[in-house]
Amino acid sequence: MKKLCIALGALAVMAAGATLPASAQEKLVVSTWGGNWKAGVEIVGKEFTKRTGVEVEYITGGTLDRLAKAKVARDNPESDLINTTAHVGYLYYSDGLMEKLDWSKIPNAAKLYPMAKRSDYTVADYVYVYTPAFRTDLMPKGFKITSWEDLWGPEMVGKLGLPDFDPSHIIIAATRLAGVKPEEWDKVKPKLLELKKNIKAFYQSDATSQNLMRTGETPVQVLLNINGYHLEKLGMPVEIDVPKEGAVAGTDVWGINAGSKKKELALQFLNIALEPAMLAQLCNFHKCSPLTAEAKLDPEIAKLPGIFTSQEAIEKGTIVLEDKTYATLLPQWKAWFTENMMH
Repeated sequence: MKKLCIALGALAVMAAGATLPASAQEKLVVSTWGGNWKAGVEIVGKEFTKRTGVEVEYITGGTLDRLAKAKVARDNPESDLINTTAHVGYLYYSDGLMEKLDWSKIPNAAKLYPMAKRSDYTVADYVYVYTPAFRTDLMPKGFKITSWEDLWGPEMVGKLGLPDFDPSHIIIAATRLAGVKPEEWDKVKPKLLELKKNIKAFYQSDATSQNLMRTGETPVQVLLNINGYHLEKLGMPVEIDVPKEGAVAGTDVWGINAGSKKKELALQFLNIALEPAMLAQLCNFHKCSPLTAEAKLDPEIAKLPGIFTSQEAIEKGTIVLEDKTYATLLPQWKAWFTENMMH
């Protein structure tokens, strides 16, 4: 009788398990940022769940905080997919924290521009830019920023806002103005020091940037074009300009955690994320540039400053730094900038 009860109980459990949806049996865990960035990833996640029945869980945090956690949990990763910046993606895979991508299982990757395949481990979906922007009501009539050199102009004294968490944009711009490679940035230190008199404040977050622009404390900023569009949406008279030398490109990437037990599901997620229609939806949402010509943006989005609809346009309108170079130089830039520009 006891054996019969056990057998019947086992059958009941099996039957219950058979009727459970896939989402109750397994889930895919994605590491990304919070806020608007998570909302963008959730667009992909919802479509992934719709097609596979597998739920998506999100772990959010800062770029380097998530990298540090991944290093600690390398033997038992807490996520299956990583969404991070391209140069930090290099830090992940160079430390053995990412799996090589099986491109044969990501057929939509073949539709991307060559620059989207950042490495054997990382693939990018879109490009955004850091570029100058200003309050049109607080600068002289007809004012424009046509060159990065304009940020050094006398009319900028005490008006410029820069991010304190990443000085790379202004340093890269300075090297471009000087006609030297980013690796030769020592040569532009005197020029960067000349900029100090024009800097009013540094912002620590998107919220701080928006507040400094709203109050007019820094009527000119180097900011993420996506954030500039958000300010416009809030009703601020903000103009976003792309200098003739090009805006500094930023690229986010996807990678699969080394040690993930859901690699096949992760590959399915990536293939959905890289579909042209999905990229168009994401880039219309974020107001950024998809890395495939097959993603058709809304016409009103496509004509915005810093939005590019071909690889040729990206190459012409942006300054793109190779990921290893970026990752190697950024700690040096931060240390020098903090000591010499912020104090």
